[in-house]
Amino acid sequence: MKNAKKENSISTFLGWDASIEGTVEFHGMIRLDGNVKGKIFSNAGTVIVGEKAVIDAEINVDVAIVMGRVNGTIEARDRIEIYPPARVVGDIVAPVISIEAGVTFNGNCSMKPRIIQEKKGPDSPPKPAAVAEKKGK
Repeated sequence: MKNAKKENSISTFLGWDASIEGTVEFHGMIRLDGNVKGKIFSNAGTVIVGEKAVIDAEINVDVAIVMGRVNGTIEARDRIEIYPPARVVGDIVAPVISIEAGVTFNGNCSMKPRIIQEKKGPDSPPKPAAVAEKKGK
């Protein structure tokens, strides 16, 4: 029998002494403890920005968990969690946002509803999750 990978386990890791310049595209969960300049993107992934990380990038993921430095926009389709000693300079956008005491945040914060696609067809426009959930009741 094959060993199944845990859904919530880190599949990719960038150590504190590593740097990347360009686009980081991933699936699953990635932990960044080094330096990244550019873009971080995932259609269905979680990025964890470790305490020693310095990120100068646009982040577009499902879930963003930040404990290090981020200079740039963070957009998450599910949620953004920011914990001390994080320093975020830039705008954040997600349906659920959590910023704990002790975090330095300098930017704009916008909460927008989750967008889900109904099973009508590929041409139907996406609807906010709240509207789609009420229809199902």
